[in-house]
Amino acid sequence: MATNAKRDYYEVLGVERSVSAAELKSAYRKLALQYHPDRNPDAPGAEERFKEASEAYGVLSDAEKRAAYDRYGHAGVNGAAGFSGFGGFEGNIDLNDIFGDFFNDLFATSPGGRRRGRAQRGSDLREDLTLSFEEAVFGVTKQIKVRRNVNCPECNGSRAEKGTSPQTCSQCQGHGQVRYQQGFFTVARTCSQCGGTGQVIKDPCKHCKGRGRVVKEAVIDVNVPAGVEDGTSLRYQERGEAGLSGGPSGDLYVVLRVEDHDFFERDGYDLYCTVPVSFPQAALGAEIEVPTLYGPHRLKVPEGTQSGTQFRVRGKGVPVLNSKSKGDLHVRVAVEVPGKLSRRQRELLEELDSLTKVEHKPQKGSLLSKVKDIFG
Repeated sequence: MATNAKRDYYEVLGVERSVSAAELKSAYRKLALQYHPDRNPDAPGAEERFKEASEAYGVLSDAEKRAAYDRYGHAGVNGAAGFSGFGGFEGNIDLNDIFGDFFNDLFATSPGGRRRGRAQRGSDLREDLTLSFEEAVFGVTKQIKVRRNVNCPECNGSRAEKGTSPQTCSQCQGHGQVRYQQGFFTVARTCSQCGGTGQVIKDPCKHCKGRGRVVKEAVIDVNVPAGVEDGTSLRYQERGEAGLSGGPSGDLYVVLRVEDHDFFERDGYDLYCTVPVSFPQAALGAEIEVPTLYGPHRLKVPEGTQSGTQFRVRGKGVPVLNSKSKGDLHVRVAVEVPGKLSRRQRELLEELDSLTKVEHKPQKGSLLSKVKDIFG
């Protein structure tokens, strides 16, 4: 390719002249993966595009060469571009730096998605635990049974029969990968003899059949703190599945499910309830007893209380998680109207009605005050 026929290196990589080193590397990696000859064996021009992008990156990734190119163009870097192994030109591209993550993901991963040839963390487990309303409010300790994979007690996870040990794979020499030349690259493939573990088990453990793990049921104490809500997740480190090849165990997540209460409703750390009062109690005022999760509470109902009025009882709600404070209890009073009256009751109410003058007009101010009482 003649010098005057070469495209601008920045144009080749599709970047601006002000591009940073990181952006330059990202642009090259994208093009190199797109036009890599081994990925495009039948694509016409793919190899040339790959060489062109590599030559451009070989210059622009070097600060001195980039400065020379910016000043003199291709004439300032003749013979300095590219890298060895492609068309005879020399250069300084670190292929492992560019493609390391790509090839590690491609060749060091088994079909099931697990990396082989190294310690693997065990899988996380999830268990659901149902609590009563009171257990969630006050906290409780409960036990759950968890079935999980643990290291085999006979081989301690080595997969080999007791008294023996795994042997280094003769095919990959314990690396878990076999390297060979493919096109322009040295490619690593998972070793077919050891499956990528780097070890061969000549005499598998009879207890676990060479798996290195066995299923065991464990009883775990779950300490539920006071104030948890429905959906709260408690994490127990390394109580999940055992790891492979000496890797750490996964975690156990206990997800809490809280049952509803027959009387109280919960909103965050506050509780809400409705209690009935008679018409005389609301009209004349009274002191009534209301239930709370902490025992009965005497509540004063002022004279002339309207149905729907809400009172706040401080500190009778749910304990705030990991705190000494508590939410509040909100008591809504509902004035009960008798469904059936005795003759005497009717007479008294008729007499009261004759003495009471009620104007049936909209009461905007009264309505607003009720809303403020409820939400204030």
